[in-house]
Amino acid sequence: MQAPRMVFNSANAHVVRFGGRAMLLHVPTTALFELDELGQTVVSRATAEPEFDAEYLHGGSASRFARRDVADFVAQLSDLEVLQVRGQERAINPGRVKVDTYPLSTLVLNVNTGCNLSCTYCYKEDLQTPARGQRMDFPVAARSVDLLLQQAAARDSISIVFFGGEPLTNVPLIRQVVEYAEGRTAEAGKGVDFSLTTNATLLTPELIDFFAAHRFGISISMDGPKVIHDRNRRSVGGKGTYDVVVKKARLLLERYRARPIGARVTLTAGTTEVEEIHAHLRDELGFHEVGYAPVTSSDNAAFALSAQELSEVHAGFERLGRRYLESAIQGRNNGFSNMHQLMTDLHEGRRKSLPCGAGVGLLAVDRSGGLNLCHRFTGSELPLFGNVESGIDGERLGEFLGRAADRTGTHCATCRIRNLCAGGCYHEAYARFGDPLHRTYHYCDLLRRWVDFGIGVYSEIMSNNPSFFSKHIEIRRTHA
Repeated sequence: MQAPRMVFNSANAHVVRFGGRAMLLHVPTTALFELDELGQTVVSRATAEPEFDAEYLHGGSASRFARRDVADFVAQLSDLEVLQVRGQERAINPGRVKVDTYPLSTLVLNVNTGCNLSCTYCYKEDLQTPARGQRMDFPVAARSVDLLLQQAAARDSISIVFFGGEPLTNVPLIRQVVEYAEGRTAEAGKGVDFSLTTNATLLTPELIDFFAAHRFGISISMDGPKVIHDRNRRSVGGKGTYDVVVKKARLLLERYRARPIGARVTLTAGTTEVEEIHAHLRDELGFHEVGYAPVTSSDNAAFALSAQELSEVHAGFERLGRRYLESAIQGRNNGFSNMHQLMTDLHEGRRKSLPCGAGVGLLAVDRSGGLNLCHRFTGSELPLFGNVESGIDGERLGEFLGRAADRTGTHCATCRIRNLCAGGCYHEAYARFGDPLHRTYHYCDLLRRWVDFGIGVYSEIMSNNPSFFSKHIEIRRTHA
């Protein structure tokens, strides 16, 4: 009887070589295994041929190893469904996801559609000038908190994010919500976490002290040095805002000690100077972390990075990533947030059926109390998923999330980073294709390269300074 033919199923495993090491990513579980000499030899033979029998894996360069050891390793690969019988190979994916409960942990309150700036690239669907801004009132905000507490009954704490427009154009409501939420969570025996992203222009010492008293998580939208920041982040009158923003950022960084402060950078067409931006925001100004959001889709195509620019950005990311590696080996985090998040995902073995928590752990409330998929969709034409008065429209939201998690017939079904990416940002797909469930394939190759690079960095840190993860990553989860 002829021995069954076998294949190495690249949909379930991927090998990354970095610094003389070889790491096998088991795609279905996001588990990483370092391959020893035997493992590298067997895998190299398995990937060199489209199909083979078991005897082939014991021959050639693998013959110098004990036959039993080779057989044990082959059995392990078979158990992981990396080696499979030809004709029976399958990519392991979750089945149809049925979501019928919504244990929210976070609500984003869109406290004002108005903003005192007029950034050229702003994605907000409902953005208005300050005079025309529509503010959320306290009854809607209070009902939002009540709904969050209902949905988060099994959770120890809840999170409330203040968003806009510019959230600091409605400080009275923020103060009211903080007082109300702290009272309600104390009654329920829960904790509450507050955060906001601000353009910083309206910060005052009094406000900073208020945020410190309630331990707000604060991020500042800032795009880098003056010449870069002022390209797009302008006042309503069209003037650059760097001078006022850097003054207020320094005030916050000097005065605020409750939690680390991050900067959020938007990279648009013509802006690829990642390392220069990082040096200014992290090293000169002193932000704890700097996160970068490359614009690859936009209602106005003039702001989207071209394919060449996106490639330049990722090259800059890799150079920053190498500096992250050097710092990590020395026990320090260099503040490159994108790399730090990837390290966290790999260290925790993150497996995502959905691209983010939108609709599952998070919803956004617009000024009228409508429940939006996330803060990016407030004011859009995407149908709402309920409101704070009647609650979540479970039927509509469950159907949406089920479709989002279904990889049938998509390239995602066999992609090696499918459990780290899970199809891409809903709003990015909506802006580019008019459909939040459309797969965003246009930068998949760069994302796969980025994850491969991250696996290499992870393996080097784990080999040279594994304590970095307990000091800089596991502690974040403990104190989240």
